[in-house]
Amino acid sequence: MKILVTGAAGFIGSKLMFMLSKRGDEVIGIDNINDYYDVRIKYGRLKECGIEQPNNQFEFGKVVVSSIFSNCRFIRMAIDEKESIDQLFESERFEKVVNLAAQAGVRYSITNPYAYLQSNIVGFLNILEGCRHNCVPHLIYASSSSVYGLNTKVPYNEQDNVDTPVSLYAATKKSNELMAHSYSKLYGIATAGLRFFTVYGPWGRPDMSPMLFAKAISDGEPIKVFNHGDMIRDFTYIDDIVEGTIRVIDQIIKPEECPNGVPAKVYNIGCSQPVKLMDFIHEIESAYGKDAEKVYLPMQPGDVYQTNADTTKLEIELGYKPHWSLHNGIIEFMEWYKSDKNPLK
Repeated sequence: MKILVTGAAGFIGSKLMFMLSKRGDEVIGIDNINDYYDVRIKYGRLKECGIEQPNNQFEFGKVVVSSIFSNCRFIRMAIDEKESIDQLFESERFEKVVNLAAQAGVRYSITNPYAYLQSNIVGFLNILEGCRHNCVPHLIYASSSSVYGLNTKVPYNEQDNVDTPVSLYAATKKSNELMAHSYSKLYGIATAGLRFFTVYGPWGRPDMSPMLFAKAISDGEPIKVFNHGDMIRDFTYIDDIVEGTIRVIDQIIKPEECPNGVPAKVYNIGCSQPVKLMDFIHEIESAYGKDAEKVYLPMQPGDVYQTNADTTKLEIELGYKPHWSLHNGIIEFMEWYKSDKNPLK
């Protein structure tokens, strides 16, 4: 298949691009490589896929072919640049599109809200329009567990109410689901939204808790423990996330199997074994071989007390089953973190 992966320098996108290329798909990855967090880790992820440029000088619009996979190409491009996206779709004629590009981060959405509207709404509309005008039959896109907001029913099920977001980031992800559904109804594009639950592993985002905790322990600095440690998260290892995503990519969505005959679906992709934040910290301390000094703080704006995925739908329909335990996942993460591969060590 010929597949577009947006957000290809991101945590999930880079691993997905690698796995799709490895199995033989023709993959084109795009990413604007913004500096929301340290770009060295984005360049490192691309390098793992054989995507390199001298001094990391990736020019916008320039095609870079992977040195590992001849069937993999990368272009520095932003999804909110409509003209560039239109030209890309028209010239490449993708069979599948996986939109993982977005402005990430719950807390950052409080201080810089306009970035989220531009990337997560305008950019996503450009992707939808690209699919519409170029007859792309199947769009897979990143949603988020954050859409469950103030929902107190656990585990979170795809049928639960998601009308109470607690951050603008969550609101944009809920908006993406509504936008995708409308395009499925109007134009017959099969769409699948993926509600990812707290992803961790090698090459993870430096603004997320695993990297923040590991760095603080390494530097001998205290870690910030929000809500005084009373939080629960459905931590999901990157390999399980990518496996679930590929299963969704490979499915054929039949309108007759969807509500109201609209070929639109939403899936939770998580571990379904949520853990207490303090247990997660203990696993990192154990893998590192050093206890962390802790500073206990109140809940941050935009955060929720717990996330807990019900993955029954994905398991029944597509045979998904997470394989990685938290213990083994943290060991793999910490081995990478302490290795020379980690550019932020």
